[in-house]
Amino acid sequence: MIIRKSPSELEKMRASGRLVAQILRELSTKVEPGISTHELEVVAEKMVSEAAARPAFKGYYVPAAGKRYPCVLCTSINEEVVHGIPSRKRVLKEGDIVKIDIGVELDGYYGDSATTVAVGKISPETERLMNVTREALERAIEQMRAGRKLFDVCGAVQQHVEQNGFSVVREFVGHGIGTKLHEEPHVPNYVDPKVSNPRLRPGVVLAVEPMVCAGTPETRVLSDRWTAVTVDGSRAAHFEHCVAVTENGPWILTEP
Repeated sequence: MIIRKSPSELEKMRASGRLVAQILRELSTKVEPGISTHELEVVAEKMVSEAAARPAFKGYYVPAAGKRYPCVLCTSINEEVVHGIPSRKRVLKEGDIVKIDIGVELDGYYGDSATTVAVGKISPETERLMNVTREALERAIEQMRAGRKLFDVCGAVQQHVEQNGFSVVREFVGHGIGTKLHEEPHVPNYVDPKVSNPRLRPGVVLAVEPMVCAGTPETRVLSDRWTAVTVDGSRAAHFEHCVAVTENGPWILTEP
């Protein structure tokens, strides 16, 4: 069941969304060669605590992993697509890209957002990968209007990505969000006839998150049972916003 949010609920989600946006903006300024992903984790945890919020990922149990996630952030480098674990041993280098994903719960409502950040100077092809992924998210958001259908959102991502010679990950998808981190519906980054195609109504909130590979779309999970990487070793980019459908068009809740 897709839960539609009232205007007052959307305002609470906007508060949690603004917080994750502020954290991602701060972390992005700290990304540089020589910094570890653990250092980013420390900054994020402090900002969540100071806002009297709760980290959404830390302690979150995932049956496929068989355990709870240990950190506030997911920090995924280069061929790591999602769910990379912050570590003192993971030091960023010139030319890397790092995907930073964070969720929080504030006043009973969740916000969830991700960005991909270049570490110093990156290759033109990696920059193009990031740009296409960001553009795919923008095109998906444009489809989040009352009366449109879920596949309009999913198809917008797939079409833009594949037209540009990249591929979309199949194993991981976006999701509804509200008083739970993951709510209905699933939001694939491609048109999947196996999932339902509901019509979008005012009050629907989706976490839309294109995960795009420079090579083939296949992924595998490392022995830590969390970190998903591309099978062919190609780089991946990831951007995410929580977006509400309103009578006046899409409302990005996770902007600053």
